[in-house]
Parts: sequence; structure tokens; C-alpha cells
Amino acid sequence: MSPSRPPHRQSGFTLLEIIVALVVLGFLVVGLTQGVRAGLEMWGAQRQRLADTSDLDAAARVLRNVLTGTPQIAPEGFAKGEMGHEGVRGTADRFTFVGDLPTGLGTVRRADIRLELDRHRLVLLWAPHRHEQLAGPPPRPTETELVGAVERLQLAYWGPPAPGQPARWLAAWHGPGNPPLIRIRLAFKKGDPRRWPDLVAAPRL
Repeated sequence: MSPSRPPHRQSGFTLLEIIVALVVLGFLVVGLTQGVRAGLEMWGAQRQRLADTSDLDAAARVLRNVLTGTPQIAPEGFAKGEMGHEGVRGTADRFTFVGDLPTGLGTVRRADIRLELDRHRLVLLWAPHRHEQLAGPPPRPTETELVGAVERLQLAYWGPPAPGQPARWLAAWHGPGNPPLIRIRLAFKKGDPRRWPDLVAAPRL
């Protein structure tokens, strides 16, 4: 009798092995796709955060440069019409003064300036300062947006509330000179990741 031969074994992969390999490959592709997507989203969020931070830094530099110059509190009769109300100097949500604005050419120009919150935007309204009396209506001021999507603006002025009294933060300033310190505080809506540390500027007295 001829010896028995072992059954012939097929070479290659079985159907089960192919299915398992495809499933593992699918998991790898899904993992790589999710990883790339998460990386792109994180990169986009970081870029947006850096853009927001740079905007806040630029606004803070502009305000500090303007307020630490030699601002002159608006005299009686200043800033009628477009620029505000007669006799207004500094309140909790508005500061009107005469100061120097950079021209971008290494020089400055004297301007009538008002800092306020307008439709949830921190803006500077300014017009060229003129010593002479204008016969017609005052020119419309130029509006420059510094920070958008602001929920609340709070201004405070460091100084004595009355002669002989100790200095403290005041909600309004009426002169006769510049306040020793001006504090600008911004608040954003809940969930806004931006943060604005209190900006304290010391005008030249």
C-alpha cells in the first residue's frame, strides 16, 4: 500500500485574514484622517488667537501712546456738535481731550479726540484741532476702530475727589488739569477667549 499523503494546503491568505487586514487598515485611515483634521483645527484656532492677541496689543500700544503724550482736557465750549457735548471731559464710558496722533510718517498732529464704546466697538473719533473759530458746522470726525466685539468699557481716573482729600479711582474727571493716571478696562462677552489686562496710562502733567 502507498503511504498516505497529507492533504494539500492552499497557499496565500484566507478570506478571514483579508477582512481583518482591511478592518485594521480602515481604522488606521480613520485615525490618520481624524488626527490631520484635529491638527488643522488646532492650527486654525491658534492662528486666530494670535491674530486676536496682536489686535489687542496694537490697540493697547495706540492708546498708551496717545494718552501718555500731553493730552489737554477739553476746555469749556470744546467738542460741540459731532465731537460731543459742551464741557464733557472724562466719564466712565467716554474720554474727550486734545492730544497728539501719529501720522505714520514719524510726526504727530494735534487733534480733538474722543475715546468711547460705539455699537460694541472701542473707537477713537478724531478731527484736526483748530485754534480758530469755525464759521460753519464742525467737520465730521474720523472714526478708527481699535477693538471689536467689546461688551463693556469702563474708564477711571486717579486723583483726589476734592482739594485736600486723598487720591482714589474716580468715575469722572473734570480737571482743571490732566488726571495723574487713566485706567481703561474692557470686558468681552462670556465665552470670548480674549483677555484685556487693565491698561493704566500716566499722562504728562
